[in-house]
Amino acid sequence: MNDPARNADEFTRRQFMSNVARKCLGVCLFPMFGASLGSASPGGVRSGAKAKHVIYLFMHGGMSHLDTFDPKPRARRVMGSTTAIDTSADDVQIGHYLPHTAKVMDRCCLIRSMNSTQGAHEQGQYLMHTSYNLRGTIRHPSLGSWVLKLGGRLHPELPGFVAVNTPAELTGGGFFGAKYAAAPIGRPEDGLKDCRRPDGVEDDDFARRLELADRLNRDFHGRYPNADVKAYEQLYQDAVKLMDSEDLKAFDLDLESRATRDMYGGGRFAQGCLLARRLVEHDVRFVEVNLGGWDTHYDNFTGVEGRCREFDQAFAALILDLEKRGKLDETLVVVSTEFGRTPEIKEHHSDGRDHHPAAFTTLLAGGGVKGGAVHGETDRTATRVSRDAVTIPDFNATIAHALGLPHELVIMSPTRRPFKIADKGEPVRAIFA
Repeated sequence: MNDPARNADEFTRRQFMSNVARKCLGVCLFPMFGASLGSASPGGVRSGAKAKHVIYLFMHGGMSHLDTFDPKPRARRVMGSTTAIDTSADDVQIGHYLPHTAKVMDRCCLIRSMNSTQGAHEQGQYLMHTSYNLRGTIRHPSLGSWVLKLGGRLHPELPGFVAVNTPAELTGGGFFGAKYAAAPIGRPEDGLKDCRRPDGVEDDDFARRLELADRLNRDFHGRYPNADVKAYEQLYQDAVKLMDSEDLKAFDLDLESRATRDMYGGGRFAQGCLLARRLVEHDVRFVEVNLGGWDTHYDNFTGVEGRCREFDQAFAALILDLEKRGKLDETLVVVSTEFGRTPEIKEHHSDGRDHHPAAFTTLLAGGGVKGGAVHGETDRTATRVSRDAVTIPDFNATIAHALGLPHELVIMSPTRRPFKIADKGEPVRAIFA
């Protein structure tokens, strides 16, 4: 049974140890190192999978599918000021706000038949990230946490799951625990916080502080016999290894040329995409980058144009950069959002579009996915899915399939309830080469 008193003790203990680590050592231990503590992967990676990494680009707020990836040029009354443009993929058109993306569509696959059961932001974002509905009684692991749990960490020192400019509630470890949550990054230029030895602390002094922290750790755990002391000792060792690791340079955007940084563009999202490319090059398994501002109830076309301007250049640069470096085939690039926007244009809301979970579009590139492809279809106004419907759990099962992770594997929660990475979802196998 779930014991509230025990959970409270666990929270207090975690908080205490985190504070000790920060004050005595100058590092923050949670959540970025803990995945190595449970390094045995219960599912394992199946042979034949091309993808090793995921770069997950989340369009926070509900990206309008009509104005981006599913335009309907023959239905002018739903298109407003958006027009369709040709792309590098035969017979595939997208919205005119995405001219750079149009040039790399031959490397991408659009899933135009997405649909969701949730039409509110919090619930829709939670479902997209976890495959489960938001409930007050449980927090489900995010997709990145599942990937880390089932596939394990690739680099022995760097965190396996990193989230850039993303709300922590969307990238948590859920019932897997904090050790499977994302290591958070705010401004990409700032890199990973609390991972370097404090200025002015010499080796001898640092060793003394570490010894003191270990002693406090053991004393504290002595009063809580259910705690895993060895795990926390390993936590400190991982922290120290990272502080001395040469691969911390993965987080340093200053090592990129000005030409490369300009190719991606300015802003947190653009530089977050560049950071994501650096991280997968250093064997970080899952990187999420968030771009907000898609909730266009008012003045949809101005809002979409502004969001696309930031997305378009960075996304195309990411695809071309990964390809140039030989990483696109083993990196699955995902573009997703919680739902689409209504075909109806709300004139009384300054030409806005409302929430529309019945139909929207996601995108996959690299990682064994067929380029220049489209899966599924919506009706003539993009109101409903008309062919090959894909649910959110199906979409997440597809990501798991690309990575060679068993979407059918059941893992029991601490309350002995069964869960899977994508609930009842089934992979869309037709989109793989």
